Amino acid sequence: MNKKYLDLVAQKYDSEEKVITEIINLEAILNLPKGTEHFVSDLHGEYQAFQHVLRNGSGRVKEKIRDLFNGSIYEREIDELATLVYYPEEKLKLIKSRYDNVQDLGDWYKVTIERMIKLVSYASSKYTRSKLRKALPEQFAYVIEELLYKTEDAANKEEYYTKIVQQIISLNQADKLISGLAYSTQRLVVDHLHVVGDIYDRGPEPDKIMEALINYHSVDIQWGNHDALWIGAFAGSKVCLANIIRICARYDNLDIIEDVYGINLRPLLNLAEKYYQDNPAFQPKVHSDKKTSERERLQITKIHQAIAMIQFKLESPIIKRRPNFNMSERLLLEKVDFDNQEITLQGGMYPLENTCFATVDPEQPDRLLEEEQQVIDKLLFSIQHSEKLARHMKFLMKKGSLYLKYNGNLLIHGCIPLNENEEMEEMEIEGETYGGRDLLDIFEHYLRHAFSHPEETDDLATDMVWYLWTGEYSSLFGKRAMTTFERYFIEDKSTHKEVKNPYYYVRENEATCREILKEFDLDPDQGHIINGHTPVKEIEGETPIKANGKMIVIDGGFSKAYQSKTGIAGYTLLYNSYGMQLVAHTHFHSRKDVLENGTDVLSVKRLVDKELERKTVRETNVGRELYEELSILNQLREYRYMN
Repeated sequence: MNKKYLDLVAQKYDSEEKVITEIINLEAILNLPKGTEHFVSDLHGEYQAFQHVLRNGSGRVKEKIRDLFNGSIYEREIDELATLVYYPEEKLKLIKSRYDNVQDLGDWYKVTIERMIKLVSYASSKYTRSKLRKALPEQFAYVIEELLYKTEDAANKEEYYTKIVQQIISLNQADKLISGLAYSTQRLVVDHLHVVGDIYDRGPEPDKIMEALINYHSVDIQWGNHDALWIGAFAGSKVCLANIIRICARYDNLDIIEDVYGINLRPLLNLAEKYYQDNPAFQPKVHSDKKTSERERLQITKIHQAIAMIQFKLESPIIKRRPNFNMSERLLLEKVDFDNQEITLQGGMYPLENTCFATVDPEQPDRLLEEEQQVIDKLLFSIQHSEKLARHMKFLMKKGSLYLKYNGNLLIHGCIPLNENEEMEEMEIEGETYGGRDLLDIFEHYLRHAFSHPEETDDLATDMVWYLWTGEYSSLFGKRAMTTFERYFIEDKSTHKEVKNPYYYVRENEATCREILKEFDLDPDQGHIINGHTPVKEIEGETPIKANGKMIVIDGGFSKAYQSKTGIAGYTLLYNSYGMQLVAHTHFHSRKDVLENGTDVLSVKRLVDKELERKTVRETNVGRELYEELSILNQLREYRYMN
């Protein structure tokens, strides 16, 4: 190894004793059980349901409580303790309202603190003391450590431990301590979180999900098609920007654009008021928990039409300048007979309904009016200067990737594009042909380039981000064409159909999944593909565990828009040292329901894979990193202290 590098390492480990201590420490860590991984997907702005799943660790918190206190406390006490861990501040208020007597409340505090200390100790059993210390609330770290390492035979110190708890209660610090222990427990039951795509769109609070992830202790993200769309908008793609505003209008979530991220929609509204009227095809989807006035509904309907037409116009120049995108059949405005309100598609003629072509020049249908150009330019300037959005998008880029190889598994939101022969589909880009893993790598290269160069708005990289949203060979889209135009304007539903990539049918086959794992240099005997993107219709008998357990689909419908089709409210996956469990969730009603009734949103846990031998840190990605550190330390010892 380079001697200069070893000299730099020696600045941290400046004695043989320090080197040896760290070698012993790392070797010991390698033999600990692997931490629990928590997989979620397709959150789609549903913050309330997501944060509940995050707080309860998809059932891991209550599971730990049951294991620890099995037979020693009642079921209602288990529910109450679990809810206290999920929502400590709110639950404490409810519990304290039951006590009129200070002494009785003090007794409850003593019992609860003791139980919480035991729970933290149990949840941290496979971590080092150093890692546990980082999970403890800073202001109580010393006190908690004293209570944690209390031994059964510590008779000489019994008064000491009792006095600690009494002082905490008498100084009115019990609530803060219990809350701190609750958040420590949440952190300890899940070692690492994987978000397998689609944080944005449809639901009302993607920004709150982003804030929760930014503050989470250990997380990675595999971009979904909706995430790529937001990244593309921030990176300078006007057509991606038009898409995110259109989707927000469709789902009555424009306040995300305007109120959360501070994007001024007034110029777009002025344009919409000038050219568009009410239109049933563009009315926003109604939220059951949101009231929208008739005036607001009409404004959103007009904005929806205005931005949709800007989007359709912006798509045409990209399709024309990128023949390798193979999207010429999507030049739909050029296929419209504006006089007769008809369109020619796939050799057939279809009447158009609910049209809104007031700004379209039949001679140059993709030409933006000067007003439309000004509006989209202003919107792009605003979105690229939103401080909050910049922070969120930078985090998405820092923690995100198109796919991830982690602990022997392949995590990917969408698909690996395949042809009808189950071979890796290929795409030509700049004279080179890419397929399989190479195709995903080149897609990610262009997405990162576009993000790094937001001033380049018509370059290949920026166009490629839009292609990831809607292109035939996109690993995020996974369909032959996106029929947005047809869904708005054509009644014949046969034109609405979006043909899926063969991947979504052949992923049922174990042999296909094994070949994909090999493509990514993963062991097909041990590995799994963990997928999101396509809701699993459990209500129709579809199973999320496919290909003899090699394929696990965890998009079961966090988004309320999907739940009537799926019959559930999302899948999550847990992977600990004993194996994998898939968790199905029922609809999350409210935090109030959980607090008052102790209800949870879990339904069924299904065993995916059971480890024959308990997995240790040695067999994980973290283990490989520790091996590299050990190698460096051993070389440093030889270089510095053994010559």
